[in-house]
Amino acid sequence: MMATHAGSVQSAVSEAMKVIRSSPPTWQSALLNNLFIFVLGSPILVYGLSLSGIGAAFLLGNLTWRAFGPPGFLLVATYFIIGTAATKVKMAQKEAQGVAEKRKGRRGPASVIGSSAAGCFCAFLSIFGVGGEAFSQVWKLGFVASFCTKLSDTVSSEIGKAYGKTTYLVTTLKVVPRGTEGAVSVEGTIAGFLASFLLAFGSCVMGELNNDVVNIINISMGSIIAVLMQQTLVQHSLDLSPPKL
Repeated sequence: MMATHAGSVQSAVSEAMKVIRSSPPTWQSALLNNLFIFVLGSPILVYGLSLSGIGAAFLLGNLTWRAFGPPGFLLVATYFIIGTAATKVKMAQKEAQGVAEKRKGRRGPASVIGSSAAGCFCAFLSIFGVGGEAFSQVWKLGFVASFCTKLSDTVSSEIGKAYGKTTYLVTTLKVVPRGTEGAVSVEGTIAGFLASFLLAFGSCVMGELNNDVVNIINISMGSIIAVLMQQTLVQHSLDLSPPKL
């Protein structure tokens, strides 16, 4: 019986590895990789997103992986981590001033969809090959630019609400209270620029990932999946085994 389980594990792992290492990415590889990453990253996800927000992020992750592979997914993950960190800065102070995001900064599906709409549009255009090979880099550039722009907006707003000494209304340049819609501060603007630059630089680095590096990442993920599956099946078989007399 154990030999049968071992054979099943090897077969399942072999099939999973083929899907994970699919190049170019497929919907199946996107789904499998996202399931694995979202399970491992669930503590971070629930810290920054509501449950429905996680659902929306999962769809975004699948679309991103299918369109741009691991580099695109890492870009969005970096955007989420930096944006969440900025949102949580001085949360108690923001709540006391009435300028904090709802649910202690945990974003919902509307925020996820709104933040990624332009990027999703570029992803769909890339998946369906609109414009051919000549436009493939254009869709990648648009994807990166959309998240850099949104990250700059999020970070400048959140850091401005936390540390901005003087905030000005963009339309009139009048001094207004922190957290006012359309207001900017020097501190927030600088932070937003740096965050956007960091994400853009990261996208350049991640864009240089060659097939060997991607394969190392995929093989590592596959190995972890194999160990988890084996342990689960072994434990399951032990639970089903009749007690020895």
